[in-house]
Amino acid sequence: MPLISKQDLLSKPRLPPLFYPDRSMSPRSVFLSILLSGPLAAADSPPNMVFILADDCTYLDMEVYGGQAKTPHLNQLATEGLKFSRCFQTAPMCSPTRHNLYTGIYPVKSGAWPNHTQVYPGTKSIAHYLSEAGYRVALSGKTHIGPKDSFPFDYSDEFRSADPDDPNGYPSIESLLKTSHETDTPFCLFACSNEPHTPYRQGDSAQYPANELRLPPSFVDTPETRLQYGKYLAEITFFDRQCGRLLDLLDQYQLRSNTLVMVASEQGSGFPFAKWTCYELGLTSGLIARWPGRISPRTETDALVEYVDVTPTLLAAAGLDTPPAMDGISFLPLLLGRTTEHKQYTFGIHTTRGIINGSPSYGIRSCGTKTFRYIRNLTPEIPFRNVVTRQGGDQADFWDSWQAQAKAGNPRAKNLVHRYQYRPPEELFDVVNDPYCLENLIDRPQYTATAKSLSEQLNQWMKAQGDQGQETERLARTRSRGYIQQHGNK
Repeated sequence: MPLISKQDLLSKPRLPPLFYPDRSMSPRSVFLSILLSGPLAAADSPPNMVFILADDCTYLDMEVYGGQAKTPHLNQLATEGLKFSRCFQTAPMCSPTRHNLYTGIYPVKSGAWPNHTQVYPGTKSIAHYLSEAGYRVALSGKTHIGPKDSFPFDYSDEFRSADPDDPNGYPSIESLLKTSHETDTPFCLFACSNEPHTPYRQGDSAQYPANELRLPPSFVDTPETRLQYGKYLAEITFFDRQCGRLLDLLDQYQLRSNTLVMVASEQGSGFPFAKWTCYELGLTSGLIARWPGRISPRTETDALVEYVDVTPTLLAAAGLDTPPAMDGISFLPLLLGRTTEHKQYTFGIHTTRGIINGSPSYGIRSCGTKTFRYIRNLTPEIPFRNVVTRQGGDQADFWDSWQAQAKAGNPRAKNLVHRYQYRPPEELFDVVNDPYCLENLIDRPQYTATAKSLSEQLNQWMKAQGDQGQETERLARTRSRGYIQQHGNK
């Protein structure tokens, strides 16, 4: 039985759908009528919205966050808006992250906590709420969501990996922007790249000579690692060019002034201790927001926000309430400079069941603050495995070289290889001084109270979500796409 049934979801109170009494009502007049009874928005007409999403990008690798991957367009965007340093997704892999983002619902509650899965039937997404308010809602590029009834976007594939230098590379996006400009119809576009996801084939890796790279402290220094890392950095620069092309199109169609733009890096890269884990770089995301005249330029914030908050924020910017079924909380006041804080805690969940080369059942749960991250490994007695640890890796072959170094007696390699696959029941990290989560503080007496407090917060969150730990891990197989196709989505 699912933890949250279809009936449970459908029985939750929802906002009444918005509709046009007659065709003569424009989206702007509808927006103004909503504004009188809904949350205060920052514009006198419904804003357009663009959310650009990378794919498997560790934010600290981006130049705009101090990394080596050149990001000139994002550097410029940061000078025009607000840069977040403490943004988080709840699940460090693609499918749960995207379901979480579009629904405003945490993964277990929505039914989409494993990878390659779907939300429970009847679940609504931002595509429903904004289209009911007169918006055109589109998604271009990577999807990894389902069922389609829950995500009724206007779909196109071009932003997945189209060459940003191709003047005709984004025809569907251009059509959307052109129509919006000509008809004064508001739009919300999710532009979802496939970069820098493996295999690393895009961009110019010659910009990143292997022998000149600074490897993160969580890496084993081998030629194979340097080769793949350079190719990965080149893909981040390719993604930056994609962002630049889309931002230029907004200017071309005179849409900059009333368009809220957000760019996010998704979960961490496919290298160890990032994606597939609840370590800090698995859950943390870069996020930059621009909204001329509403968001102050050249500003930064360390306020805690989560992907689950994005949809409520976009709805609030459109003058709409957050539906009761959602877990997220709008951070529109933070964008507008009316507050400096948002949340005290962020949460993480990961399951290896159903992922490529995943351990049969390795559940991870996490709770973090601005300064500490607590992690609970539900089955520490078994080794942690995923696509990275298989021979050949995740189409980026470097793990074998790490193991070879470990077997040859390299103490650092031995430590990192062992730490990645064999973990204690609990972990605690000072993420300010140790963002790569290399020094576990759980057994140090001075941190006992901190660990206990975060553990209790995690318990409360799991209970509220219907997350029963190992029982939820066992149910993960029932959420796989194949299982749903065979047995139904219940």
